[in-house]
Amino acid sequence: MAIYEHDCRTHSGEPFNLLALQGQVLLIVNVASRCGFTPQLRELERLYRRHRERGFTVLGFPCNQFARQSPESALDFCALGGREYGVTFPLMQKVKVNGPGTHPLFVDLKRQAPGVLGTTWIKWNFTKFLVGRDGRVIRRFAPNASGPELERELERALDEA
Repeated sequence: MAIYEHDCRTHSGEPFNLLALQGQVLLIVNVASRCGFTPQLRELERLYRRHRERGFTVLGFPCNQFARQSPESALDFCALGGREYGVTFPLMQKVKVNGPGTHPLFVDLKRQAPGVLGTTWIKWNFTKFLVGRDGRVIRRFAPNASGPELERELERALDEA
């Protein structure tokens, strides 16, 4: 199943139709405001700006499940992301990525790309899912993944027809 079938909401609570992104390469990330990885928002924005004309979008989903590192509302997270890190890529409504109440999009992402040893559990903030133009997960990246490895995989996905 392609990810486009899942209902999402923007940081302001408006419906967001993933079908509008069909045919694009996506990087879907559970983000947080008070995490050691939060500065990755700058790199995610850099990737978004560099590759969006080629059909690439980052989707950030704030999540407060890991040491309560994102306690603010999604609206406040969006304001912080823009002010502190220059984020312009779409930030969505807060979600749960594990346990009861896991957002169906993350259920699907984890099923398509299990973690180490086949576990579906997301272990921390800034876990990244690279989704191809067909709406299927290409690869799951650990929270600390960034830089050249991430960009190589992204460019490979963008080059595929």
